[in-house]
Amino acid sequence: MASSLFLLYYIILCFSFECLSVSYSQILLLPLTHSLSQNQFNSTQHLLKSTATRSAARFHRSRSDRNRHSQVSLPLSSGSDYTLSLTVGTNPPQSISLYMDTGSDLVWFPCSPFECILCEGKYDPKTTNKPLKIPPNATVSCKSPACSAAHSSLSSSNLCAIARCPLESIEISDCSSFSCPPFYYAYADGSLIARLHKYRLSIPMSSPSLVLHNFTFGCAHSALGEPIGVAGFGRGLLSLPAQLSSFSPQLGNRFSYCLVSHSFDSDRVRRPSPLILGRYEEKEKRVGDDGAQFVYTSMLDNPKHPYFYSVGLVGISVGKKNILAPEFLHGVDATGNGGMVVDSGTTFTMLPSSLYNSLVAEFDQRVGRVHERARDIEDKTGLSPCYYYNKVIQIPNLTLHFVGNESGVLLPRRNYFYEFLDGGDGSGKKRNVGCLMLMNGGDEKELTGGPGATLGNYQQQGFEVVYDLAKRRVGFARRECASLWDSLNQR
Repeated sequence: MASSLFLLYYIILCFSFECLSVSYSQILLLPLTHSLSQNQFNSTQHLLKSTATRSAARFHRSRSDRNRHSQVSLPLSSGSDYTLSLTVGTNPPQSISLYMDTGSDLVWFPCSPFECILCEGKYDPKTTNKPLKIPPNATVSCKSPACSAAHSSLSSSNLCAIARCPLESIEISDCSSFSCPPFYYAYADGSLIARLHKYRLSIPMSSPSLVLHNFTFGCAHSALGEPIGVAGFGRGLLSLPAQLSSFSPQLGNRFSYCLVSHSFDSDRVRRPSPLILGRYEEKEKRVGDDGAQFVYTSMLDNPKHPYFYSVGLVGISVGKKNILAPEFLHGVDATGNGGMVVDSGTTFTMLPSSLYNSLVAEFDQRVGRVHERARDIEDKTGLSPCYYYNKVIQIPNLTLHFVGNESGVLLPRRNYFYEFLDGGDGSGKKRNVGCLMLMNGGDEKELTGGPGATLGNYQQQGFEVVYDLAKRRVGFARRECASLWDSLNQR
């Protein structure tokens, strides 16, 4: 009897997923590519200014009261564009590179025919994937739960009406032949219109590739300033992990990534940053593992932004001085206000002004009494405080303290203090300068209705950041990310 049930289960699995020989305990290891192009920036200050501006725009967009997906902002700035490659369709299969984004819950990409307005300078047509060709019969029904998820949980009756389903059909719930209406996304500096489709998606791995036949995604034919798609990893029905979990809960209910440290130097990101879907044995000794265990903190539910990975922040230590975070960062209230979002798509960490100002005051008291403030650099980069120095600059340690864990997360120096040569572009005298890489997110009164802080990917470099959906927690552990990629590839 048991063998018969197993055979039946195997036949069902083969029918759905082409008889993949993938163990549920096996991980999927994908390379995240981080392309740093400084061609569009005429100086380091210009690059930092652009990155800081986009980080702030994404953060403040999260308080939008419009359509829930208008609260997402794409990681298009240099320093935050981590991409992964997927394959769509057959005959022949089409490759696509998408931004990996934990701050949104939908996978979408450009589809042919595709028109992108004001996209000059945001991508290279020679290297960017061509818009994909998707069969017209691959659309999702307006009665599908996925359609409601894409339209801010509108009822199927409303969606059928938008799809121009006849009234008599709506009354008897017979609108399955009508396609889900197109939906609108607005970002900090662009927008798009997309339709939901279901089609074959392949996730590359060692051998063979994992194939999901009825993967749901947004297919965009027109966009404003958004030429590249996104693989949403947020908490939601349409995210890549959520859809992957229908094949294997163990693969979809836990993922992690380890971002190779770059300091805006393209030579440092020639090695891929590992994206790990599923669980591996944490205690197993690996090359490049310094033995650090994960520091975990619980995920917080946000009723207004359910796809965010929100956590509680209780304070930040500057050296041995512990600066308490305002109480609204400890949790999220019923209106969606508060907490800190862990986001792979924002570059710099954003803090409410009360916490930021206290942190900067303590930092400047220790560093500013020895080194000259570089206020002209602060104006040019959007970062503060910045300092001139000669050979070596001593700066205090920074430690993040999350709710439910007493040990805290000690940040590497390069994760929060960026050092570069000012005047190296030939415009003036060359001087060493260093800037704090945390940003002021604004007054607490201005941050209502959304997250109070964001932990950016620049501060996540050199850590394996794990999103454990089954146990509802986020964890951080120091790793040599390039070596972690090598050791996991040897499994």
